[in-house]
Amino acid sequence: MLFRQLEYFVAVAQERHFARAAQACYVSQPALSEAIRKLERELGLPLIRRAQNFEGLTPEGEQLAQWARRLLADRDSMELQAAALREGLSGRLRLGVIPGAVTAVAALIDRFCADRPQVQLDLATGLQSAEVLERIRRFELDAGLIYPRGLDTTGMVVTGLYREQLVLIGHTDLIRDDDTPPSAAQEAPWDRIAGLPLCLLHPGMRGRDLIDDAASAAGVHLDPRIEADSIAALIALIWTGRWASIVPQAWLDTLAVPPEITTCPLAAGPQGPAGPLGTRVALVRADADPAPVLTAAFEREALLTAAGT
Repeated sequence: MLFRQLEYFVAVAQERHFARAAQACYVSQPALSEAIRKLERELGLPLIRRAQNFEGLTPEGEQLAQWARRLLADRDSMELQAAALREGLSGRLRLGVIPGAVTAVAALIDRFCADRPQVQLDLATGLQSAEVLERIRRFELDAGLIYPRGLDTTGMVVTGLYREQLVLIGHTDLIRDDDTPPSAAQEAPWDRIAGLPLCLLHPGMRGRDLIDDAASAAGVHLDPRIEADSIAALIALIWTGRWASIVPQAWLDTLAVPPEITTCPLAAGPQGPAGPLGTRVALVRADADPAPVLTAAFEREALLTAAGT
C-alpha cells in the first residue's frame, strides 16, 4: 500500500467524481482509477461503487476513507515535525473560525504568523461550530474556534479562551429610553429591544440562538425585519443609523465606532448564566498524542493570549 493510493482514494471520496479527483491530484484519470483498483485488491475489499460514472463509496469504503485520512494526516504531521527539527517551524495550518470570533482571533493569528515567518495559514470563516468539529474529524481542518456549549466534543481537546459578550447596538436616538438613557452600566430590557427595528443573524446560528433563548426566557419574541449570515453585514446596517442589532463586543473593539452609536449590555435571562449575555469561545483540536507540531504551536500561542486578557 502506497501513500499515493491513499491520496487518490481520499480525493475521490472528497470530490465524489473521478475526473475532479484526478485533476486535484495532478494525475490522469486512468492512472488514478488503476491506483485505486490496486488498493482494493491489496485490501481485498471494494471501496467504490462503479458504473459508467462514480456512484459513491461502498459501506466498506466509507469506513476506510476515514482511516486513509488519518494515515495521511499522521504522515503530514511527521513530515512537519521533521522539518521543524531541521530548519524551524514551517508548513500550513488550517484553521476554522466561527463568525463571532473572527475579529477576536485576528490579533492571535497576527502574532502567531509574525513569530513564525515560514508558516502559512488557511483561514476558513463563516462556519458554524458543528461544521468546524466535523471538518476536524475529517482531517480537513487542524483546529478551530467554536462555541462548545451543547456540542459533542468527544475525541477533541477543548481549550477555553475567552467569554464572548453580546451587546445591543444602534444609533443613540434609536435605542435610547427617554426615561432612563442606556449606559454602559445599564442592561437593555428585552421588551424594549423587541420594539426596535432589528437586524439579526439567521435563526440556527449560534449567536442568534443565544439571543432568542434569552429573549424567550424574559417572555419576549423577537421579530427582526432583516436577517443575515454575516456580522459584518449587520454592522454595515447599524452604521446607517436606522437599524439596531445584537453583536459580539469583540467585533466592536476592533472598529472605529461612530460617536452617535451606543451599545448596551444584555441580561442573560432567568434561565441563563449569571452576568451579561454571552458564551464561551474555545479552541478545539483532535485529541492526538503527540499533537501535530503546528497545531500544538498555535494552541500554546492561544493559551498565552488568553492568559494575557
